[in-house]
Order: sequence, then structure tokens, then C-alpha cells
Amino acid sequence: MATYKKKYKPEGKKEEQTAQEMESTTAEVFNTLDETASKSEQWIEKNSKVLFGSLVAIVLVFVGYLAYNNFVVEPNELEASNELAFPRKYFDEAATAGSGIDSLLTLGLEGADGRYGFLDIADVYSGTDAGNLANYYAGVSYLQMKNYEKAIEYLEKFNSDDEMLGPVSLGAIGDAFSDINQQEDALEYYEKAANKKTNEFTTPLFLYKAGQTAMLLEKYGKAEELFSKIKENYPTSDQGKDVEKFINAAKYAKK
Repeated sequence: MATYKKKYKPEGKKEEQTAQEMESTTAEVFNTLDETASKSEQWIEKNSKVLFGSLVAIVLVFVGYLAYNNFVVEPNELEASNELAFPRKYFDEAATAGSGIDSLLTLGLEGADGRYGFLDIADVYSGTDAGNLANYYAGVSYLQMKNYEKAIEYLEKFNSDDEMLGPVSLGAIGDAFSDINQQEDALEYYEKAANKKTNEFTTPLFLYKAGQTAMLLEKYGKAEELFSKIKENYPTSDQGKDVEKFINAAKYAKK
């Protein structure tokens, strides 16, 4: 014979009390929400002008940025780039000219026939990519003309993360310091050039120049370290082919 389990029925009063408490709590929650919503609406209504003004200001700043970029920055960049083509012609000619190099470089620096040279472009279009590049060309031009102070001045204004131009510009500053016999500064910039971008051309070249400069400064341990980096990391480079003898020279000089 089947046996049925008797179901438990809670006491009526206790169940009714629990229901009342739940209704009371729910009412309190809705009242709180209503009060909060009402306060929020009052605050928004009171500050609507400020909120609207802030929104308008944000929109105006964004629109202003777009307009400035489209109607000022981009046309200015294009104009500067076009201007740069004129002095570069003289700079490129100087690179292959057998004589009269200084006169060509001067034309590149100062301009001619009412056209800007590198110096004007760097000044008038400062803040543009072309203006920045004009500093590089001006610095290298002065370096070739053996005006080392001016070379350093303009090359230090140039900034680039380009794989080649970044290291070469720093190395050129090192060359300028070396030529005026400020070897400590030259060593600093050669190391900066070597570390700017790691590649198979500029890195071993400037490690080598840094090593030779360290030898001049009688920093033989430093020189050995620099030459050893070439041997370990760039053995097939032009500088790596004979680097062993420089490592040995630095080791011998330390004794």
C-alpha cells in the first residue's frame, strides 16, 4: 500500500506578516527611486543651460579641430613640402659636384630668385614635417661647409624616428663635435646614433665611431665594449670585418 507524505502548511499569520513586510520594503524602494528621479530632474532642469553650453563647447572644439586640420595644417604641410623642392635641388647638385660645392650649398641654405632656402623654410614652416626636414638639410649643409656650430644648432632642432635619418642626424652631430675636438660630446652622440634604431648599416657604423672616439679619450674598457658589440651582433658589416684588431688594441691599451 502506498504511503503519502503529509505536506507542511505554514502558519497563516506568519505568512501574512512576511508578505506585508515585502510590500512595505518594495514601496520604500519605489519611493526612494521616485525621490531620486525627481531630484535628478530638478537638477537637470536647473542646470540645463550649463549642460547645453558644455555640450556646445565640446562640439565646437571638435569641429574647430577638424576645420583647423583641414584648412590650415594640411595646406600648410603641402605648401612647405612644395617649397622644400627648390633648395633640395642645390643640395643634391652639391653632392655630385666636383667643385663649387660651397656656393651650391649656400644657395640651398639661403634660397634664390625669390624662393625660400632651408633656413627660411625651417623658420616660416616650423611645426610642419617639411620645416623639420629643412633643419636636417641645413645642418648637413653647414657640416659640409665646416661651419660646425651652425651644423650642431640645426641638427639638434631636427627630430625623426625614421630608420635611417634618425641615427644619421645624431651621428652628424657627433661628427661636428669631433671636428671641433669636443670628443666627450662626440662619443655621447655616436652612442645615441648607434642606439636610435637597430639596423645593419647605421648601428655598426656609429658603434665603430664611438669606439674610435673612446680610444682617443683613453676609455679603453668602453672602446673594447663598443667594438665587441660589432663583433657579436654585426660581424658581416664593413666595420665587423676588421673589428678584432680594434678589440685587441683596446685590450692591450688597458694593460
